[in-house]
Parts: sequence; structure tokens; C-alpha cells
Amino acid sequence: MKFRVDEITSVIKQEIAQYKADLDVSEVGRVLSVGDGIAQIYGLSDAMTMEMLEFSNGVTGVVFNLEENSIGAVILGDYLGIKEGDIVRGTGQLLSVPVGEAMIGRVVDPLGQPLDNRGVIESPHRRPLETPAPGIAERQPVDQPLQTGIKAIDSMIPIGRGQRELIIGDRKTGKTAIGIDAILNQKGTGVICVYVAVGQKESTIAGVVEVLREHGALDYTIVVAAGSSDPAPLQYIAPYAGCAMAEYFMYEQGKHTLVIYDDLSKQAAAYRQLSLLLRRPPGREAYPGDVFYLHSRLLERSAKLANRYIIVPKSAGPEANQGPNGKVYIGVPGSHEAKKDLEAMHAPDHEVRRIPTSGGSLTALPVIETLEGEVSAYIPTNVISITDGQIYLEPDLFFSGVRPAINVGISVSRVGGKAQIKAMKKVAGSLRLDLAAFRDLEAFAQLGTELDPATQRQLNRGKAMVELLKQGQYGPYHVADQVLSIFAGTQGFCDDLPISRVSEFDARLLAHVRDEFPEIRNEIIQTGDMSPDLTGKLKTIIGNFKKGFVAVA
Repeated sequence: MKFRVDEITSVIKQEIAQYKADLDVSEVGRVLSVGDGIAQIYGLSDAMTMEMLEFSNGVTGVVFNLEENSIGAVILGDYLGIKEGDIVRGTGQLLSVPVGEAMIGRVVDPLGQPLDNRGVIESPHRRPLETPAPGIAERQPVDQPLQTGIKAIDSMIPIGRGQRELIIGDRKTGKTAIGIDAILNQKGTGVICVYVAVGQKESTIAGVVEVLREHGALDYTIVVAAGSSDPAPLQYIAPYAGCAMAEYFMYEQGKHTLVIYDDLSKQAAAYRQLSLLLRRPPGREAYPGDVFYLHSRLLERSAKLANRYIIVPKSAGPEANQGPNGKVYIGVPGSHEAKKDLEAMHAPDHEVRRIPTSGGSLTALPVIETLEGEVSAYIPTNVISITDGQIYLEPDLFFSGVRPAINVGISVSRVGGKAQIKAMKKVAGSLRLDLAAFRDLEAFAQLGTELDPATQRQLNRGKAMVELLKQGQYGPYHVADQVLSIFAGTQGFCDDLPISRVSEFDARLLAHVRDEFPEIRNEIIQTGDMSPDLTGKLKTIIGNFKKGFVAVA
């Protein structure tokens, strides 16, 4: 067979063009021992903490301990298929999860792999599980309400966008119900929600997903599930994975997000298991010494980000991302600086513009389960000290029919009235203190002593308000309806009603105002306030309605 010279030349040129001098080098180690989701590996001398590893059977691991002659790694998946002597490859990448729009409406594991049998999730975006929390200059004060739709919370323990509010109580006291109601109430608000289930039964997680689907909440929610049968490493990383998925919308799209961590007690137990297996020294209650850091570095990532401003030509499109001098101004003071710089430029064809992807927030509602109401235990006190307040659910109240079973005496929001609309502040200003005083008075009245008329009136008001604040599960109230309901209670319209009819009066009053006087409700929604004129009208409307309500009875 004869070859033409030009053919040989072209083949050689093609080979030269495709030649690469770079070597494909990968660091390889071997498994020394494996068991209980932990592997000791020899040979990965350049490994980083939290670096992703690839085992020979395709399972992912992550570096946890850096020791003198080996590394300790946790296995994120089925460790039974890994044996001594197996090859392990370092990836040089920190542990990350897929994020983005494709995740919304899906149920995924902590590695971002689908659990809902709806096909592969294709997303071009990924984020590391752990990233530094935003600094002080990158934040702005928390002053925008995040309405939960629960009257007792929005009136007395308000939550703001960017806040961390702990939900704490014994098992079966309604902790998850508060988180789910908060998610349902975000419908139509543009808030992206992430529900992280840690260490729960798979049937319980399936029930939560079904409730979200029934109410149309999966359209804006991501569910990250690490069930009780999942390995401890997956339960440990689940909250970080959920946080990373929410952070994408906060940082990249400037959206508001809400994350429910249900619950961090089980994450701490999983972390304790991993730490003891890796022979880290145990401390109080056998938890490792850095268990506080476990939760603080997660919850500190909650924030309301500052707005960012730029100077751009007025003719510039929305894609413009920096001013003519390449400067980005942060926060409200930054906008003033931008205006000064614009004046100094003498450029009438330029303007100060807020970057649309700035100003997002991440609100966290961590859940902690107590044993026999022991809020002074190690993990509860840790998380209480990290968060901006707590909602304490009391078993005695729950079993007596007061639901949500919030103990207003030790529940608090450290943001307070700043995270309320003006109308709610006006109608519920002293409600929390009044209810706490009522609880003490109720205990005193049980002694059978004779009460003066003023004390009896206070008791009647307290009983009516407790009944008014009761609320069914999965039925969040619009904030305007909450204002109307609490206004009726604090103005004494329910004081002389039989307790059994207070909830009926409330439901029918709200329907009456919505149908007959929609302008009242619309004014509260549009202005967020209650003018003296509106207050007078409302008193007349409720008074007239009550006459008809009592007459029908």
C-alpha cells in the first residue's frame, strides 16, 4: 500500500496540533479502614478539610480529619460497598451542591440528587456547602416583616426578613406546623422557601411534601431530606446544603428566602456520632467542643444584604453592572456617596441606580427539640444564644387545646416592632405583656379568692384573647385579617361573648368586612397603617356586626 507524502504530512500536523504537554495528574490514596460511615485513608497528603473525595465504587466522601499519617473522611452514601485497600481520589474541590431555579419544586437529598422520581436535575450552577457569612458592611438592618400568617407570632413575636428565630419545644408540640404555615403564607410574595428535614421518619417527610403540594407551595419551595435511616454524614451536611441552595437566590438574584431547619438537635447528634467515631475528644453531654461552631457558622449566614448602587449612563440597559469609574457603592450611605460623586462628575446624562441583584435576604427558622422542657440543656442554650429570639412551645398549653402552644412569657423576638407594619404595632403593642400578666392572674384566680371587678374584667379579656389567638393548622391569616381580628379583641368586643363563640365571631367578622367593607381591608394592605378615621369606622362596623351576631344567638 502506498501513501502520498501530503497525506502523511497532514496526519503529522494534525497530531502535533492535538498534542498536549500537560499531564493529567490526580492524587490517589488507599482506604486503611472503613466502618460506620468513616474511612481512614493513606496517601492523600495534599487533601483539604471539606474536600470532596471519590471512592472507587462511585460514592462521594469528604475530608474531615487531617492527621499526621492519614486522613479521616466521612462517606456520604452507602459505605458497605467500600473495603480496605480501595482506591480514593482527591478532587481538589470543596464539597458543593447544585443550586438554581431547577431545584425549585423538587425533593432532594443533601447532595442535591433527586428523591422524587421526577428525573435528573440539570442545573449549571453549584455552590459550596460552607461559605463565609456576610460582614457588617454587607448587611442592612432587619426591618422588613416576614409574615408567618400565625396571629400569635406576627402580633407578639414578629419575624423580620434576615432574622434567625428559634422554634423550640418538646416533641409533638407543633414545631414543624409553625414552619410549614410560614412556608404556606409566602405564596404570592416572591419568597423562595427551603425546608430541610433532618433525622425525621421518611413517612413524616412525605406527609410534609404532600401538604406543600396540596396547597401549591411546592411551586416556590425546595425540600432537602435526610431521613432517620440516612447515614449520619448526610444528616450532618443537610442544613448546610439547604442554606447554600437559598443563598443562590439571595446573592445571585437579590430575592428573599426562608429556610426551615427541622431540626438542629438531630444534626448535632449526627455530628456527635461522626466526631466520636473519628476519635475527637468528647465534652459536655459527649458533644465535641466545636458543636457551638457547628450551628453558629450555619445561622450566621442568615442576613438581609445591603443594597448596592452604581453610576451608569441613563441610556444603559439593565445589564450594566458597574459605574464609569468601576466603583460599586454599598448600603444606604453608599447611595449618598454615589450622589456626591455624580454631582462632582457634572454628568447630567448619568444616574445613580440600585443593582437589582442586591438587597436579598435569608431568614432562618431553626427548630430545636427539648426533653421534658429542658431549655437549659447544652444544645438548646447554644442555639438560643446564636439566634435573634425564640418561640417556645409549651406541652401543657398544647394538650389543653391552646394551639399554637406559644408561651408568651419566655418567647421573644429581639427585632421586635421593627419587623411589624404600623397597623399591627398599634393594635398589638401591649398584647404580649397583657397575656403574660393574664397567665399569672389566672393561676392566682384558681385559688378561689374573690376577685374585684377590674381583675375580673382583665381575666375575661385574657380568656377572650387566648381564644382569639387559637388557630388551625395550615390556615395562615393575611396580615390585614390579623389586624382586624386582634383589633376586635383588644378593643373589648369579645370580652362578654361566651368563650365557645369567640372563634365563630372572629371568622364571621372577617368575612363580613371582606364582603361588605373591602375598602377597609384594602386601606390596611396599601398603607400598612390605621388612621384615626379608619379606627373610628372600624369600631362602628364591629359594634353593629356584634349586635346582629348576639341577636342571632
